Amino acid sequence: MSDTFFTASPHWTWFIIPYFFVGGIAGGAYFLAALLQWFGRPEDRPVIRTGYSLAFWGAIISGALLTFDLGKPFRFWHMLFQSENFPNLMFKSWSPISFGAWAILLFGVCAAVSWYGSRAIDGPPKGGALLAKLVAAVGGLFGFFVAGYTGVLLSATNRPIWADSPWLGALFLVSGASTGAAALTVFAPEASDRTIRWLKSFDAQALVVELVVLIVFLASLGSVARVWLGFWGLVLLVGVVWTGILWPLRLHFKPAIAGGGFRNPALMVLLGGFLLRVVVLLASNSIAVHRVASGGGGGG
Repeated sequence: MSDTFFTASPHWTWFIIPYFFVGGIAGGAYFLAALLQWFGRPEDRPVIRTGYSLAFWGAIISGALLTFDLGKPFRFWHMLFQSENFPNLMFKSWSPISFGAWAILLFGVCAAVSWYGSRAIDGPPKGGALLAKLVAAVGGLFGFFVAGYTGVLLSATNRPIWADSPWLGALFLVSGASTGAAALTVFAPEASDRTIRWLKSFDAQALVVELVVLIVFLASLGSVARVWLGFWGLVLLVGVVWTGILWPLRLHFKPAIAGGGFRNPALMVLLGGFLLRVVVLLASNSIAVHRVASGGGGGG
């Protein structure tokens, strides 16, 4: 358990924070676009195209950020192929990193296919409609995985906060769904009023679930939760809980006071989603001690 012994902080650069954030948006946006392709109406096509476009470019950007974070970008292919037995594939079923590398790659492929197919103004031809839905179903599952994968990856480490709760993956997953819906609201100007209402309703429900999961996550941290009694706790309370969850919920339920900037619930959700990843990542690294006694302090 991380509350007995801590490993050193990962040698990550600042690239890892936008990677987590963009990956969550890409996964959430694709999942919502896939839902609309399966169960939506023809008027939902602008949002479907936007969702697949966000997923496609998000997969490229997040993949690039992850690659540059490695320090030696040209060695990224080693995560996919065995360097000594090329072209044999490199896949470690016990490694979250290996799972994530392949999930991002396959998600990017599905996003590219869906984005290209969605560019047809009248939708795919009848013969391709079923294939497009099948790709959307597979890509939606990968998007679901990518949105929550980063939280699972952190949980697999032996660092405070990250490894002290099984709820981090669920928190990042719900946040990805919320920020994905918010991004679709911002970047789909041609969307119909009905589709925008659906996105806002989905986002409001996702925010409620995110708040509940965040509370459960904090309660599950045990003695390590005292890290929030300082600067990062203030950022969490003001930046994530109020700015990114409670204030957007108020704007959703009282749209008369909504508007631009600080009164735009989608922008506030995106800001809160980014700050959530900043807080979770940097608060753990702010714990300088290598041992926290949760009940006495022994260990071998």
